[in-house]
Amino acid sequence: MSHAEDARGTDVGRTRDATVLVVEDEPSIADILAIALRYHRFDVMVAATVREALEQAGRTRPDVALLDVMLPDGDGRALGRELRARVPEVGVVFLTARDAPAEVVGALGFGDDYITKPFNIDEVVARIGAVLRRTRPRDVLPERPPLRYGDLELDETTYLVHRAGRTAQLTPTEYALLRFLVRNGGRIVSKEQLLRHVWSYEHTAESTVVETYISYLRRKLNAIGPPLITTRRGVGYGLA
Repeated sequence: MSHAEDARGTDVGRTRDATVLVVEDEPSIADILAIALRYHRFDVMVAATVREALEQAGRTRPDVALLDVMLPDGDGRALGRELRARVPEVGVVFLTARDAPAEVVGALGFGDDYITKPFNIDEVVARIGAVLRRTRPRDVLPERPPLRYGDLELDETTYLVHRAGRTAQLTPTEYALLRFLVRNGGRIVSKEQLLRHVWSYEHTAESTVVETYISYLRRKLNAIGPPLITTRRGVGYGLA
């Protein structure tokens, strides 16, 4: 079974139809993405420029934005920041022809995932489904007690993290990563386990997404308390 077939068969973890905003200035690529996503029962909005994207997002709040990094009237990363400022819960996935580490780190600083061109459409559908499972685990969240580890407290509905009276605001992906570490207590979890359970990736051990997000998460947590995330070189990550 392909990734896309699996995503369709499980309805990518959605409890209602999700809306994807596709921002791509190449018409043939935009058409391919829109057709494939609609086939997998997503509602799709298409824009070719930053201006069109902001107009579309103003009319209908997207659940995920799939953004080309290079657009005729601006930078897709700046657009991602603006969309997240307007719709904090939106998932942000970047499409880029650049795979240099600096480009990837810049995109993941506030986005949820990135996909390099040329891409496999099955992978795009699967990645969007994985982002939705992190950003929208369910439409209406019941009251749930916070998760705790030492002086760390995770609010399961706001993605806020508290330590000794101080608060850190995490992105949905950062929160999912920290939640997995907390649920595993003091155990060391491997990069492959994190890719599988947090990102729903398979067979992508060469990906640098884990290291990048560990760095961002560590920076936010260290700003509100003593160092918490530990690295066991060659093995994985855990909590002190």
